[in-house]
Amino acid sequence: MATLIIEHLDARDLPDEWARQLAVDGAQKVTVRIETEAPETEPGGDPAFGMWADHPASADVTAFVDGLRRPRGPDVPAEGELGT
Repeated sequence: MATLIIEHLDARDLPDEWARQLAVDGAQKVTVRIETEAPETEPGGDPAFGMWADHPASADVTAFVDGLRRPRGPDVPAEGELGT
């Protein structure tokens, strides 16, 4: 990421739209900071995203997450075994 900082810039040197948004007069001094942004990437473009792609648990993500959310422990009845 690159950054450009311009300090003590006369407001009259700003683009008109910027000066309107700041509501400054031409004699006022301003500081302008401009930064480049990292390009947005798709999740599949991240090398770490697919590191579990071949893991058996990732075949059915919904079932895997449901299993994580399911209560565990010796005193917890299994799904479908709740009495009424």
